Amino acid sequence: MKISEIFYSVQGEGSLIGVPSVFVRTSGCNLRCHWCDTPYASWNPEGAELSISDIVSTVAAYPARHVVITGGEPMIAPGITNLSAEFERAGLHITIETAGTVAPAVSCSLMSISPKLRNSTPYEREGGRWAAQHDRLRQQPDILQRLMLLYPYQLKFVVSSPNDMDEIRSLCRTLSADVSRVMLMPEGTRRDIIAERSLWLVELCKQEGYRFSPRLHIDLWGDRRGV
Repeated sequence: MKISEIFYSVQGEGSLIGVPSVFVRTSGCNLRCHWCDTPYASWNPEGAELSISDIVSTVAAYPARHVVITGGEPMIAPGITNLSAEFERAGLHITIETAGTVAPAVSCSLMSISPKLRNSTPYEREGGRWAAQHDRLRQQPDILQRLMLLYPYQLKFVVSSPNDMDEIRSLCRTLSADVSRVMLMPEGTRRDIIAERSLWLVELCKQEGYRFSPRLHIDLWGDRRGV
């Protein structure tokens, strides 16, 4: 498997925020979000080819009982089924962070699904050459419903402006999503931008019953890799 990085930190987003976790970041993605904060795993995928046994042994060297398989898009990674099964055999809690566009069989304790909104479409980046493909793939309601049925899940939306709310409401209705599992997170990789967006996003969560998710790793370390 092509792995961009493996590191030990705390979960920075979602329902397990603050939990010490080992992150396994696969390299490669079928989407091209214009605001992507891990371009080294999507726009310009980099990394090393590692065997599943090497990945598992690296993770086992850390004291955490939680592992997060992320990307890029880990659900397109060759070997994801076998890797997740090995983590399950090791007794680890497994979070998989996915956009929910594909659904291979995996072992998973928490499916952290982040459906991409219109705000993610790269209309201008690289001359917009990825925009049509990204827009076609970014939301797959049938696959989202399958993942929500098969696994414990959370839906995590990246919000850039209050204008995103209509799309979020519509998709949640389509999916019959449990509101208590829907989390709204401010888009951004700078503390000041996240702080400004958090103020109005918290108010929207209060009004509509969604959960607010900060980006703890940005608050602590800024826009750095490996944290």
